[in-house]
Amino acid sequence: MVIVAAAFVVVQQKLAQGPRIDINFLGADGIEANKTKIRYKDVEIGDVTGIHVSKDRKKAVVTARIHRDASDYLVQDSRFWVVRPRFAGGNVSGLGTLVSGAYISVDVGRSTVERRSFDGLEVPPIVTYDLPGREFILHADDIGSLSVGSTVFYRHISAGQVVAYSLDPAGASVTIKVFIYKPYDAYVTPSTRFWQASGIDMSVDSEGVKLRTESLTSILEGGIAFQALPTATSSVTVPADTAFTLYTDRERAMRQSDTEVSTFVMYFGGSLRGLSAGAPVDLRGITIGEVKSLSVEYEPDGGSLRFPVEVDIFPQRIRGRSRRGDHPPSSDEASEAASRALVDSLVAHGMRAELKTGSLLTGQKYVAMDFHTEAPADHVGWNAHPAVFPTTAGALDEIQDSVGSIAKKLDKVPFDQITARLVTTMATLDDTLKNADRMIRQIDGTVAPQISATLKEAQGAMKNAKDVLAQDAPLQSDLSATLLQLSRAAKSVSALVDYLERHPESMLRGKPEDAR
Repeated sequence: MVIVAAAFVVVQQKLAQGPRIDINFLGADGIEANKTKIRYKDVEIGDVTGIHVSKDRKKAVVTARIHRDASDYLVQDSRFWVVRPRFAGGNVSGLGTLVSGAYISVDVGRSTVERRSFDGLEVPPIVTYDLPGREFILHADDIGSLSVGSTVFYRHISAGQVVAYSLDPAGASVTIKVFIYKPYDAYVTPSTRFWQASGIDMSVDSEGVKLRTESLTSILEGGIAFQALPTATSSVTVPADTAFTLYTDRERAMRQSDTEVSTFVMYFGGSLRGLSAGAPVDLRGITIGEVKSLSVEYEPDGGSLRFPVEVDIFPQRIRGRSRRGDHPPSSDEASEAASRALVDSLVAHGMRAELKTGSLLTGQKYVAMDFHTEAPADHVGWNAHPAVFPTTAGALDEIQDSVGSIAKKLDKVPFDQITARLVTTMATLDDTLKNADRMIRQIDGTVAPQISATLKEAQGAMKNAKDVLAQDAPLQSDLSATLLQLSRAAKSVSALVDYLERHPESMLRGKPEDAR
């Protein structure tokens, strides 16, 4: 009876035990048999029962017993990894294991196929199966400073992570998988653009120095940003695993998509220093194209060099709609004909291309398109491939030509002769100044004392005159008496004249007796 009871207990224990599994790791660091636990969402679902080395001696095989009620977790795509303290970039995880010890965590897959042997992950997965969100695929020329775990930003908000990357079979590009958390995955639409937000995005172009960054995290660890085009109107989401292009920066990602491109070549007379591929083609502040390439051509007939600048123009940015609301022609031939007619009309009205400096700080140049009514008549060379667009000299080139002309005229001036004559004149002037200095000194030593004596004598004479003319001076008294006598004499003469006028006969007969 005892034996039957013991057998029953053993059978019950065997039936209560769950399945046995094997997990392969590169090493068994921190794992101990009959001590290390297996957990799912921090709940124990099994125990490590043994550890041994694989037959090929490349891996450590961890044998574990899973609880019976967790046996349905063992499916084809379930993942296992060791949780231990990890320091990766700015993230710290597994600090709790410093006290409790390492354990094996599991991410239950979605498959329905059972499995009993697994390859453990050496690094914890970035995204688990139960995390809400969706994965998308990005294609880029290179990975830049991205890595697994790099943050994906939406309007500077952490909205996802890079979960994997791989080199394409041809080796010319890379494929990056990103996981966008819910609800941010709803903002991924057909018009969404992804771009590298790693580090500091600094660009130097015709508009100056531009500096952009998403966050301090992206500077240290790299990152990706995404956003819909400003002109987008559709809010329809795309399914998971939809592929997108990963642009190198935000400016390129947000550029308007142009389905119609017209390539022209332009020949400028001035220097092309400061002009580079990617520089904008500007029409009064609106970008209508970009510089494609710069090169050198040898002209055999004239034995000279020309410097063609190849540009891409987007006619639809110029054409748009007419005032009547008519749409541009739909067929390719009609569209090309309309583009040619538009360009010919603009050139006929004086449109020319010229080089301008966009920033004095950087010296970067761009191609400016504008109307020059004073420009001579010209046309587009449609027979060439690509077509040749007429250009005009810029204001800076004209200034340089003027300066060059002035310099040539200055070269003809006989500066040597003028300098020699000037030296002779300066020597003569120096002698004249020395003679004048000697004369002044002579005047100062000889004439000045005499002048000083004369001035003193004049001062004495003035003083004497002042004394003579004073009111209490004798001269003033004598002069007053004399004037009084003269006044009396004048009165007597006046009376005599009056009497003679009345008695003129008295001049012959004398004064009568009775008048005496």
